[in-house]
Amino acid sequence: MALQQSSALQKLKLLVRLEEEEANDDYEQGKLLLELHQRSIPRSCWVRSWICRRKDQGQFDQLMRELEDEDEDAFTNFLRVTPQMFKELEQRLHERLEKQDTFFRKALSPALKLAITLRHLATGDSYKSLMYSFRVAHNTISLIVREVCTAIIEEYGDELVKCPTSPQEWKAVAHGFEDRWNSPHTIGALDGKHVAIKCPKDSGSIFYNYKGFYSIVLMALVDANYKFLWVDVGYEGSTSDAQLFNSCELKQRLKSDTLGVPLPEPMTNDDVDTPYFFVADEAFALRTWLMKPYARTAMARHERIYNYRLSRARRVVENAFGIHANRFQCLLTTLRQNPSTVRTMVQACVCLHNLMRTRYPCIQNSALDREDAEHNIVPGSWRGEQTLAELRQPARGRSATQAAQAQRNYIKAYYNSPAGSVPWQESKI
Repeated sequence: MALQQSSALQKLKLLVRLEEEEANDDYEQGKLLLELHQRSIPRSCWVRSWICRRKDQGQFDQLMRELEDEDEDAFTNFLRVTPQMFKELEQRLHERLEKQDTFFRKALSPALKLAITLRHLATGDSYKSLMYSFRVAHNTISLIVREVCTAIIEEYGDELVKCPTSPQEWKAVAHGFEDRWNSPHTIGALDGKHVAIKCPKDSGSIFYNYKGFYSIVLMALVDANYKFLWVDVGYEGSTSDAQLFNSCELKQRLKSDTLGVPLPEPMTNDDVDTPYFFVADEAFALRTWLMKPYARTAMARHERIYNYRLSRARRVVENAFGIHANRFQCLLTTLRQNPSTVRTMVQACVCLHNLMRTRYPCIQNSALDREDAEHNIVPGSWRGEQTLAELRQPARGRSATQAAQAQRNYIKAYYNSPAGSVPWQESKI
């Protein structure tokens, strides 16, 4: 009798905890519900009857199969990945996602879990909306999304999101910027964005950013082919751009000279040693390893040419963020999961983005900015859509070292000289 009372008390405590967690995301609720299931609380039904008809009427076994067989473009629009990419993901993640059947029910297939997660990342649909379309309980979906995103990071992270560590690797990045964007010695374009989230419980204003909403920060370094070389996700939205970059791993490794950046050497057709550098916008401080534009007020012609040349290289990070967010539109909503889950989702989206750029670039190429035969910018389709909020904060003093100012002036002179100019630059300012 005492044991029965103790068990009932434990179940009651779980129910109280579940009610308290209603303000949190579905992931936490899902964990508590699973624990309640294990307590074998009597219930009127174990699985709702309409969920049991998943195979006959759910989107995965019906609509997706039709789209795959009859309309590949519609399949790609539905999940934002091609059937070929979906099959690769299913094969690579199968072992990580597969579960054993039990006496009570059959385990959900890895392909179904992947489809639910990709649909959520592609649209930002709520778990309850996905529940009715895929016929999987919303609390189960909350567990699935985190499980699949974690599996994507573990399977693809080290393979696809790799920051160079040797001079040879950095020089390969620099060659890409010089060949495609006429920007010698550029080893990456740097920028940051806000990802909107629901205010976490008991967090105060720490996630509240200067634009007036709660967020975590995504900062990234991008190569000439729009691939993410390095990302840092999860800083609170109230963190300033300077604080964020000064405390990130990339800055620390630059300061300690452990990033493997090549030693200074002459740019093409030149004879003066010049350091390799990142390009960024006005939000960052000017350094020898980070070049940014001249202030837009009262610019001389040579400065406008320098800004134009710098913008051609810096535009790749704008495009990378643009096509990334418009491919995975959950990033354009206010995510209701807790910050750690949002961080996992964003990292998974980065891996999927780089997978597309590496093996399926046709999925994104039509959305990118391009240049016509006269080097006029033709805006990509992503520019007509909603984008992530800029990390840039209201203008403040940005200290620049004398060496950095001298280097920027030298690069400006180089861009305006026969050695470093391009034939069309005069007409673009």
